[in-house]
Amino acid sequence: MSAPRFRVPTLTQQQLLTLVEVRLLGDDETERLRFRELMGAHHYLKSDHLVGEQLRYVAHVGGQWVALLSWSAASYHLKDREDWIGWAPAQRRRRLAFMANNARFLILPGIDCPNLASRVLALGTARLSADWQNAYGHPVLAVESFVDSQLFRGTCYKAQGWQLLGATKGFERSRQDYYTEHSRPKQLWVRELQPGARRTLAAAVLPDALQAVEDKVIPRSEVRVPELRGLWELCRAVPDWRQRKGRDYPLPALLSIIVLATLCGVVRGQRDLAAFASGLTQAQLRALRCYRDRSGRYQYPRETTFQRVLASVDAAFFGRTLQLWEAQLRGPSSGEDDTIIAIDGKAQRGSTPHVKDEQKAQLVSAVSLPGGRVLGTVLVEQKSSEIPAARQLLENLGPLDGRLVMLDALHSNQETIRQIIQGNGADYLLPVKGNHSGLEAGAAACLPDPPIPPAAATAIPPPRPRKKKDGKHAAPAPAPGSGLPPPLDPTPAGDKAGARPAVRYRRH
Repeated sequence: MSAPRFRVPTLTQQQLLTLVEVRLLGDDETERLRFRELMGAHHYLKSDHLVGEQLRYVAHVGGQWVALLSWSAASYHLKDREDWIGWAPAQRRRRLAFMANNARFLILPGIDCPNLASRVLALGTARLSADWQNAYGHPVLAVESFVDSQLFRGTCYKAQGWQLLGATKGFERSRQDYYTEHSRPKQLWVRELQPGARRTLAAAVLPDALQAVEDKVIPRSEVRVPELRGLWELCRAVPDWRQRKGRDYPLPALLSIIVLATLCGVVRGQRDLAAFASGLTQAQLRALRCYRDRSGRYQYPRETTFQRVLASVDAAFFGRTLQLWEAQLRGPSSGEDDTIIAIDGKAQRGSTPHVKDEQKAQLVSAVSLPGGRVLGTVLVEQKSSEIPAARQLLENLGPLDGRLVMLDALHSNQETIRQIIQGNGADYLLPVKGNHSGLEAGAAACLPDPPIPPAAATAIPPPRPRKKKDGKHAAPAPAPGSGLPPPLDPTPAGDKAGARPAVRYRRH
């Protein structure tokens, strides 16, 4: 038997536990190569390959390495973990970055010290969240690890307060939508790095400090395949201006992906559209009739493809197509339930201008209430305002008999009101503010005086205090019928101004 490659520290075991330190592995290529070689030689997985965000630690005593620790991105989907946190599928996709996986843990050979593994694990988890914040801009709230029960018992995890959730199903993820069976289930251990971490991860809204991380995650569409096919058929009506050469993706597929991305909140440009398309499943890409390569996998459109489509698509025609798809999903509107039409303008998210004098993209939309159906949208022209765009939108809506149109104070002008009454045949409700001083004064003059409340009209006013001759106020007399005696005058009789002194008379 050959001698161990590493020298055992000449310290007692307790001294070893006291002096051991854990440091983050830096960018030194020599140390990284040594770390990789040790993992490949002594870890049972024979590899240091990690996925996603990752950090590596070295436990040492006086500069001599005694243990190695690696952390990586958390597993994509674990049923027991999702139940432990209380995650919905959409929450898991957006907040998975707040979890880390203890992918590798190795006590180097020749180091025989009880409790060393749990001590190193404690030091590593104590600094993990802060190091992750410095490296990737966000903390870690909880951690997970897999233990091969055929080789280990997970004692060090149990000693550090980790919780055993159960065993995996024996599958590993090989590609985006495929899992292969390896027939070697592992134990799943988890732990919160701070109190209340699970409650934070499962909350409806994350704290403000964590919101930015969730917003960076490209969402995935939950629209089912039959609904996608209906959208694809409607998008076929949009005229295709492209030449036949170079049409790798049909125009209905591109327009459908744009619609799905917008519904999921992706509105930052063609780069995010391509990132969203990369998250579509093979079933969704097949329903959209995307390009299929020689291996049989359906491919998603890239950034330049979306850029060309967004620059040339007929926006008005495409908008009418979306209204037809909405009617297809929700059924036709009778108009009797949605009696109110709200018109308002907003700046389009992500439309920050790149030219100094250029303004953000402004859209004016009409929505029926309370159903919330989108009736139309008009783009505000550059160097213009919402007022002419709202008039154009009202003209596009056509007859609105028996409905009430609501706009903000900006549209309180005769031409817009004339369009609502004479052009659309509807009623209107417009607020009046101080920017129309004459109109505000005229509207205030038309209002009747506020009625007197019945309680105030029948209430008996409180009695006024009686004034004395010296100018002082006496106590008020009690109200009639109150049953109270008249108030006493605290001034002595002989001290009253102009009053005779008290005289006692005798009867003769």
